[in-house]
Amino acid sequence: MTTRYEDPACAYCPPSVRACRQGESANKGPGFCPTKLDPQVQADARAQYGEADTRKLSREAAIVESEGYCRWTRVEEIVQFAKRMGFRKLGIASCISFVDHAHVLSGILESHGFEVVSVACKTGNIAKEEIGLADAQKIRPGQFEPLCNPVAQAQLLNAHGCELNVVMGLCVGHDSLFFRHAQGLTTVLVAKDRVLGHNPVAALNLADTYYSKLWGPLGPRAPRKLPAAGRHEES
Repeated sequence: MTTRYEDPACAYCPPSVRACRQGESANKGPGFCPTKLDPQVQADARAQYGEADTRKLSREAAIVESEGYCRWTRVEEIVQFAKRMGFRKLGIASCISFVDHAHVLSGILESHGFEVVSVACKTGNIAKEEIGLADAQKIRPGQFEPLCNPVAQAQLLNAHGCELNVVMGLCVGHDSLFFRHAQGLTTVLVAKDRVLGHNPVAALNLADTYYSKLWGPLGPRAPRKLPAAGRHEES
């Protein structure tokens, strides 16, 4: 019986294969390789790199990746990417708990000659009850609790002409709303994880040991072996 593959599944590509690194996906990729499953989508995407804007973005990002590889912090990469793109005005969309970090970042960006606009998530003072939350569903029942307002964050940065936005610690889902409404390009500096000190990949590194509680009733399927610490791979 021939196995039917319908959806790309790069997550299950064996470490010994990963043929796209060598440009051999068509010959050596597994049956679930996107190159084999969706050749038309791949062709359409490839054609878009011929468009001037996409080509420039991709080219400058690749140069920043190469020049700063294992040398530059993500903050430095953001600075260099923005410079190479010729951006002048940058936005920061932060969780209110990251305002102090946003202050430092704003100063760093300004020291490189950028104009910076920053907006915290609680802007607008919208009570959570306005979107239908019951008092018991709030973090602190019995108190005024403002809604995180990523729509306003995005629209304010849009209105003030931000060409590149930096997200700092927006909640899951709130960050999604920000991406949906932002007109400028957006990158993430901090992914919020209140339990793991904002290092969410730690849960994946420990998914078979300390964080085995992550698995649902259908897993785990099989032991996974992650790359050894310090192993350098293009990414």
